Amino acid sequence: MSYIVQKKPDYQDVDGLRLVAMFSPDIFRAALQYQPRKDDLFIVTYPKCGTTWMQNVVLLILNKGIPLTDFLEFQKATPFLELMGPDSAKHMKRPGAIKTHLPFRLQPYSPEAKYIYVVRNPKDCCVSFYYHTKYSPGYNFQDGTFNDFFELFIRGETDYGDYFDHLLSWYEHRNDPNVLFITYEEMKMDMQTAVLKIAKFLGTQYAENLEKDKDFMKRVLNHSSFDYMRKANEHSVREYFQHDPDSILSDPNVPEGLKHVIENLKDSKKSFDNIPNLIRKGIIGDWKNHFTEEQAQRMDELFFERTKGTDVWKLWEDLKNEI
Repeated sequence: MSYIVQKKPDYQDVDGLRLVAMFSPDIFRAALQYQPRKDDLFIVTYPKCGTTWMQNVVLLILNKGIPLTDFLEFQKATPFLELMGPDSAKHMKRPGAIKTHLPFRLQPYSPEAKYIYVVRNPKDCCVSFYYHTKYSPGYNFQDGTFNDFFELFIRGETDYGDYFDHLLSWYEHRNDPNVLFITYEEMKMDMQTAVLKIAKFLGTQYAENLEKDKDFMKRVLNHSSFDYMRKANEHSVREYFQHDPDSILSDPNVPEGLKHVIENLKDSKKSFDNIPNLIRKGIIGDWKNHFTEEQAQRMDELFFERTKGTDVWKLWEDLKNEI
């Protein structure tokens, strides 16, 4: 007998793509029409596959290892296109990076722009996405169970749709000269090598500077560690949302898409004290603490079914016991 989901997060379907309900449909549609510039860099992931981590790494490489500690400054330096809208990308300080969770078919694309795609194994992604959904007030899923979320994930019914559709759409472009395809797991296993790989993609001068300046590399590695990012993110988010919502909404420096979300939370009387930390454990294999044997088997079977005829499995060839 098929599992009956008892509780679902608050979603909306906009032109065939599922989004969290608090996003503005109009801003989302406008974001899809953004015309990439030659100097644009996009960080693309399926949700909870290392997006914030990669945003931090890229900004650290671009800024000589100096972290951005202010919440709004960080959001404007690496804007979330679907949430904040195309103007946030147009007015972004450059060099910077534009974040999206879009499948390739919807991604604003130019062969002259650059794209970093980060993928994470589906089991750990599912667990991380569950906690994000559970503790983000806009989803209204505080009482949701992992079993409920697992069913939504494996059916492709979460926001941004099916994990495998997303992965496969970008996997086809992994060898494009303007795409860097990298796994969450390879970053975890050898961060210094990953940083140099990312830096070379951004521009050879960044990699050369990192190789010459050991202190620069140390700063990047330290400030992109999960311990540092977790504390810094928690502090910056808490500090920013201590402000009265009306003062944020009246601030001309706040992008319209972010204002829409804050207005949505304010109108629904959601607590601004519970805005989640986007950095959680950051480990490989946390799924073992959540999946039943049956769930693990179902995910494995789905993985092989959906990736049949490809060599996607090679992405995690060295981690068979962990994922």
